Amino acid sequence: MLKIVMIMLCGIGTGYLLRNQKMSFIGRIITALIWVLLFLLGIEVGSNPSIVNGLQTLGLEAIVLTLGGSIGSAIFAWALWRYVTAKQKDKTSVEQEGGKA
Repeated sequence: MLKIVMIMLCGIGTGYLLRNQKMSFIGRIITALIWVLLFLLGIEVGSNPSIVNGLQTLGLEAIVLTLGGSIGSAIFAWALWRYVTAKQKDKTSVEQEGGKA
């Protein structure tokens, strides 16, 4: 853990010292490294028999959680939209009635 903290602090220090330098290539390097890490993670997961054997169960749980979260978000967004538009209609009708009197 100390090694990770030290590496992070070295990166922060280097970034601080080079903060005035234009380094537009850093984003591409970070993207490439993330792709490499994802590839290596895939190799690790694929070589673990317990994960591969339980992939069907994990996949089903992931689908249920994804659908539940998406459907729940859509329902609550729709309910909020209905609530807000109802409040706006009420406010508009009160203003119109007040203007006629």
